[in-house]
Parts: sequence; structure tokens; C-alpha cells
Amino acid sequence: MIVVAIDIGGTFTDLVGFDDRTKRFVEAKSLTTPHELTQGVLDCIRKSGLQAPAIDELIHGSTIAINTLIERKGAKTGLVVTSGTRDVYIVGRGNRPEAYNLFFHRHRPLVPRHLTREVEERLLSSGEIFRPLNKASVTEACRVLAAEGVEAVAVCLLHSYADPTHERIAGAMIGEALPHAYLSLSHDILREYREFERLSTTVVNAYIGPKVGGYVRELKSRLGETGFGGELSIMRSNGGVMTPEVATARPVAMMESGPVGGIIASARVGEKLGLGNVISFDMGGTTAKTSLVRDGEPTLAPGYYVGGYASGHPVMLPMIDVVEVGAGGGSIAWIDEVGALKIGPHSAGADPGPICYRGGGTEPTITDANVVLGALDPRNFLGGEIVLDAEGARAGIERKIAKPLGLDAVAAARAILQIAIAKMALAVREVSVEKGYDPRDFALVASGGAGPLHVCAIARELHIPKVIVPLFPSHFSALGMLLADERHDFIRTFYCDLASLDFKALAAVYEEMAGEARKSLRHARNAQWQIALDLRYVGQEFTLSVPVTRQAIEKGDRKKIRAAFDALYEHRYAHQSPDEPVEMVNIRLAAIGQRPRLRFPTLARRTAKPARHRDVYLGEAAKPLSCPIYQRGELGSGARINGPALIEEHGTTTVLFAQDRCTVAPSGELIIAVGGA
Repeated sequence: MIVVAIDIGGTFTDLVGFDDRTKRFVEAKSLTTPHELTQGVLDCIRKSGLQAPAIDELIHGSTIAINTLIERKGAKTGLVVTSGTRDVYIVGRGNRPEAYNLFFHRHRPLVPRHLTREVEERLLSSGEIFRPLNKASVTEACRVLAAEGVEAVAVCLLHSYADPTHERIAGAMIGEALPHAYLSLSHDILREYREFERLSTTVVNAYIGPKVGGYVRELKSRLGETGFGGELSIMRSNGGVMTPEVATARPVAMMESGPVGGIIASARVGEKLGLGNVISFDMGGTTAKTSLVRDGEPTLAPGYYVGGYASGHPVMLPMIDVVEVGAGGGSIAWIDEVGALKIGPHSAGADPGPICYRGGGTEPTITDANVVLGALDPRNFLGGEIVLDAEGARAGIERKIAKPLGLDAVAAARAILQIAIAKMALAVREVSVEKGYDPRDFALVASGGAGPLHVCAIARELHIPKVIVPLFPSHFSALGMLLADERHDFIRTFYCDLASLDFKALAAVYEEMAGEARKSLRHARNAQWQIALDLRYVGQEFTLSVPVTRQAIEKGDRKKIRAAFDALYEHRYAHQSPDEPVEMVNIRLAAIGQRPRLRFPTLARRTAKPARHRDVYLGEAAKPLSCPIYQRGELGSGARINGPALIEEHGTTTVLFAQDRCTVAPSGELIIAVGGA
């Protein structure tokens, strides 16, 4: 069986394939083609040497969903709501996160007020009908939206999470009146209370739906033209995969489909090496992303804000908790109005790219700084596919950074890296220290084309003693997609006091959710079911998601559930209130369909021999050091390398500082004991 994963990033499109019969890996990398993303996918397949008809399954992750939203290039969207709630989406929440920012602005709605239409109906939060649906008002809303030429319609009626009957009827009428419009019903996307967040998630789904759905259909069509007849799976933000049909209906679920692949792979690599606690660090061409894995499981967040908490769009679907900063290899170094050196968030991307790529870029980047310092070999970048312009990189840094700051090019390049490393270290702190975890208790798994270049410096900054550079680090997100299971998440609001919780009613809701899950699962035979209850102390606004077993629900084990909540609260906030009453808000179900596990080959034993030496500026050294250069493909199991040294491979370079000690694991990973950590 041949399984292939393709990840589209901001700068490169990556492919990793694995032939389970021959135990052979295939990798390929091509520049991302922003104007026609499917072309980058086809380019990778062609460069890999694989024949499309021989591929049994292709797993794909893409940035198209989040880019469509951030760039505001989605469909003209209409919104249908309950009468009296027309301005909920525009008003949002009353909090102001940046109280002293004179230029603060709230989220910019994706649907203008004149395209928000009210219909007469009203449910109570219990699901009881207070005012029946007036079908004439739905017909009038359809007439107005049709006249406006909307391409998508979002429907979010008040309390439809409790009973979706009115929303289903309205959706059927809208589908008949506007047959060519993309339709998004809130109860299909998110059956959870909080009207603004549910509204925003539904609107985002409708807004990006036509473009993302069109992309998925075009991808299937163009793959079909190449002779591909296997299964196509799409990576989703929760760390699982889904069918193209689910992706077309719920494109909001693939908002962060690319980066999460690397986090899944980090968890699997840590598990294989006997390390349940790892921090995934992925530094690509545009951003650096980090996430925490504890006891072999990535950390899930109930939702996030696309564009930032202050003025972004809330998307309240479970996703792997990722912190992302604008510090990728292509992130631009610049000097602000007061003369301070800054890095990002703007990136040179794939077009025009860093100065050294010779693509027309004129702004110095982190990649250019690494070329100037000697960490990257201009003649051996991407296996020699691209010859880097070292002189151009030096001239660009001198002109834009060094001269304005009164530095030479090397000092300016070193300053660029120091600021970038500090910025990325703060991101690692955010997923660990700020969540109550000591990063020194975790191993740092580095991936992305620029991750291994900087990971040992970041580990030193945070006193992390162990670093892992996995196989195919520059293709790691794609590798993670090969290892991901199918996953579908469901949530229902079920509000009541824990002391009076009706466990029979809760079990009935669970069975209903499980029935929906079985319809969505492609790999249902060995499915796993993970249940969690959202609990809080009475009087609180927000909840903690507490894992429970099906047996605890069936037995009505209140004490066990309460004890689990108190223990989790103690860990998160360093205190608990065992005498305070607790209430339940939501029940969550994750249905995980296990895909076949791939068995990777082991390496033969071989000692490490440097291929050559190169002058490199490492750390604060005033003069360059003559560093031995090792080729990773020549390293065998048990090989040992002492820093300072560089380990080169296709797509990235690992930098070892003095006192760093690297050992090659039997399965090929580089395990680095960080000197001084």
C-alpha cells in the first residue's frame, strides 16, 4: 500500500510518501503556487517520481481556508437570524481587550447589516417553542437575499442548539429558493450555546464554503485526470482527517489543517522514543508554531480567534492548541520609527521570497541572516535545487539593517536571529509555562525547514535539556498526516447542576451524538470514543473540559466526575473549592477511527564522519568557527556527534553548539542533549 501526504505551506508545498510493502520513503518539495494551489500538489507528485494510479490514499492539508478568511476573499454572504437578534453578530462581546489602544477596532463583520435578515420565530433555551416559525418571513428573507445576489447563506436561529427543527425548515426553504447558494446551518456546525460565537462560526463556514468547496472539488478532478483512484482525505484542525464530502460541508474544520500534522507527528515520535511529554516546534517559511503534547496526547482547545483575540473572528470548534508567531524563515527584518529592530509578522513568502532566493525579494529575512552567518550552504540548499545568493543577502542586510543601526553585516544578522529566537521562545513559554507546565520536563521536537536551525538556541533560552530532530523535519507536517487517525468532534449544550444531573438523559444525548459520528466515520471498525464534560463552579463564566468514561455516565458516578474536575482545577489554577457546587454546561464526544499504523524501517549501525568543514558564526563568537559538516543520510544508528557541528539534509540543517551532544536513534531521529541546559 502506498500512502502519500501533501501539505501546502506559505512558501513550500511538501510531499511525503511511504510504500508499506518495500518500507521505502519518498519525499518532494516545490514552491507553493498561490494563484493555483492544486498545481503545487501536482508538481510535488511529479517530482516525487510516484505514479498517481499507484497511490492508495492521499492525505492533504492546506492553508486555503484560513487564507480565504484572513484575506477576506470569500463569498458574498447573507445571514438569517431570529427577529430581534439582527445586531448580535455586529455587536459581538462587550469586552475591550486592548483598553489603552487608541486605534483598537472590533472584528470587521463578514456580513453587512443589510444582508442580515430576520425571520419570526423564537425558542427558549430549554428548546420549548415560544413563537412558531413564520414561513412567510423566511420567504421574504429569501426574496431579499436572492435580489442581492448572495453566493452563500448562514442560518443561525436563537437557541437552535437545543432544538434545530425551525432551522431545518428554514434551511429547506432557503435551499429551494436559492439553489445555487452555499448553505450553512448553525446546528450542523456547532450545537453549543453562546450566540455570538455560534453565529461567527456559522458565518465563517458559509463565507469560505464556496471557495474551499470549489478547491476540494477541483483537487479531486485534477487528481482524477492524473489517474489517481485511491481515497482522498483532508486534514482537519483537531488533528484528524475527514472525507472530502465532510470538508466541503464543514470547511471551517480545516482552518489550521496544515500545521497540526506536525503536532500529531511530534506526539507519535515522542511515543516511539518513550517520551510522552514533548513540545512541538515547527518553524516554516512564514511562521513558527508550537504546541504541547502531554502523556502522548496533543492539547486541544475548544476554539480560537482567527486574526487574534482582540479583533479576530471566533471559530468555536475543537482544534489542537497552537501558538503561532510571525517568525518564519521568510519573516522580514525591519526597523521601526524609533529605530528598533523588528522581525515579522510580514513575510517574503514564496513570491518574491528572501533576497537569497533570487526571486526579486529586496527585504532581508531570517533565512538571509542564516546565509550571512554561514549556517546555510548557498550551494547545497534543497539538495542543490536552489543556489542561494549569499552576496545579495549580505548586501540587503547591510543596506536595510546594518548601516541604519551602525553595525556590520555579521552583527546585524546575529541581531536578527537573537530577536527571532527570543520571540519563538516566548511562544514556547505560552504553551507550557502559561498553562502550568515546566518546559524543562519536556523534550523539544523541531521541524519545518528552519526549525532545526534554531531549536538548540531556543532550548538554551528555556533550559530545555533534550531536543529531537525527527526524520524528514522539513516535511514533518506531511509526515504527521500519514500518521493521523480519522477524527470527528461533536458537542451538545446540556446545562444543569452536577448534583441533580439526569444521567439517563445524558446517556441518551451521548447515544445520539455517537449515531451522528458513525455516519461520518470511514474507519469505524476500530473506532475509539472519547467523552468529556464541560464543568465549572456555579457563578463562573468559563469551563474546564473534564475527560470521563462511558461507564462513569452509565453508573452515574457523580463523585468520580467531581473529583476529576477538582483535580484538573487544582492543576490549572493551583487551588480548588471542594465545597462549592459545580454545574455542567456541555458534553463533548470525539470519535476516532484508527487508520492502519505504518511501520518505519530501522537504520544500520554506522559511525559519523564529517563530509567537510565550513566557517560558521555560532552564538556570540566574534570570529567564525571551522565547523564539521555531516550529511544526515550518511548517519547510522548509534552515531554520535559533538558540537559545534552542522548536520545537513534535504530541506534543512541542524545546528549544534559547543557542548551539545547528538546521538542517532535506531529509527533515525537525532536526539540532542543540550549543553548547559
